[in-house]
Amino acid sequence: MNTEANQDWVARSLAAVWHPCTQMKHHERLPLIPVARGKGAWLYDHDGRRYLDGISSWWVNLFGHANPAINAALKDQLDTLEHAMLAGCTHEPAVLLAERLSALTQQTLGHAFFASDGASAVEIALKMSFHYWRNRGQAQKREFVCLANSYHGETIGALGVTDVALFKDAYDALIRHAHVVTSPDSRKGDDAARAALADMRSLFEARAQHLAAVIVEPLVQCAAGMAMHDASYLKGLRALCDEFGVHLIADEIAVGCGRTGTFFACEQASVWPDFLCLSKGISGGYLPLSIVLTRDEIYAAFYDDDLTRGFLHSHSYTGNPLACRAALATLDLFDSADVLDENRRKSSLMSAALKPLGDHPNVRNLRSRGTIFAFDAVIEDATQARTFSRRFFENALKQELLLRPIGKTVYLMPPYILDDEELMLLAERTRTTFEATLAEAA
Repeated sequence: MNTEANQDWVARSLAAVWHPCTQMKHHERLPLIPVARGKGAWLYDHDGRRYLDGISSWWVNLFGHANPAINAALKDQLDTLEHAMLAGCTHEPAVLLAERLSALTQQTLGHAFFASDGASAVEIALKMSFHYWRNRGQAQKREFVCLANSYHGETIGALGVTDVALFKDAYDALIRHAHVVTSPDSRKGDDAARAALADMRSLFEARAQHLAAVIVEPLVQCAAGMAMHDASYLKGLRALCDEFGVHLIADEIAVGCGRTGTFFACEQASVWPDFLCLSKGISGGYLPLSIVLTRDEIYAAFYDDDLTRGFLHSHSYTGNPLACRAALATLDLFDSADVLDENRRKSSLMSAALKPLGDHPNVRNLRSRGTIFAFDAVIEDATQARTFSRRFFENALKQELLLRPIGKTVYLMPPYILDDEELMLLAERTRTTFEATLAEAA
């Protein structure tokens, strides 16, 4: 990564671009990858050096970079309609996408509301829930509930239901805080789901008349260090929400679109939420798009001659045809091959390849759910622990891998299109990277 072209683009980016979730000063020593192009599971810099995208470019890229099918769909759409506002107008890609997503929920959820990104989808679901209760004459139901260590985005409303200090402490004065209840994180033991449901019940018994909704990431709390829980927790939570009259919001932004083994994570508990948020992989990693699906009963509460009873939320690119077409092409790829079945086969292969890590003295909680794999590094030295993520990232680049641990949690969330050889390469080089990072701490 030392060619003149690479160095030039890095220097220009550091001078002109304010990078997300980044302390820019850290890039005085932390490498910045000057990506020139992508193909399949690989990203390439200006020198032709390649990096296996082991995290799907922040969990969005399902079927590889420059996928021919998605490319073709976008080129066709570009010659037809690039954008038209969705207020007072409609268009084929938005209608078709809404219909197909509703069908995937067996028509339980529909009325797709389009936005641009995951945090926006969370904001929409929160506002819809609050506004629903107000339209129903229960305006006192305006409080929300989230799980310990949960992450749902970094806009002000989404931060209110996020429990990650790094993201919210600086903006605390702006935030309307939610109730935080016990996480069902299975790393806490076999009884974690039951204990978490008991804690939720206690809150509901005390505050249900004031609670609008509880929001969860079904099966995997991703930014919490890939904290996984059993589907029984979702089933129990759905029952509690029904018993106490509280909405259930499923944040499937990261865990939807097949990541956990089923298209929607909620399917594994045989339940549906009142609001389901999608983003990230829904457009195949091509264009910003998010969607909130909800039930007929909720939609009906807004259907009125009175404008103020309608849902008042928008942005200029709502339901952008190009983004919707990318999503339709992504759904076509799911339909054209046995993607979920093939993912299960690949997941078994990957789990077997990673299994030796489970016996490593510096590894705890080797785990997987669908195409998400994770383990926790055990590092006693506090300074080495604080720098583990950065050092692992740098060592991974030397192994042609793009991986970004969350604290001391190493995770893999690769595109679905990796072949068996690439899966083995990812597993083997992850182990090599881990050993190299530990050796620096010795």
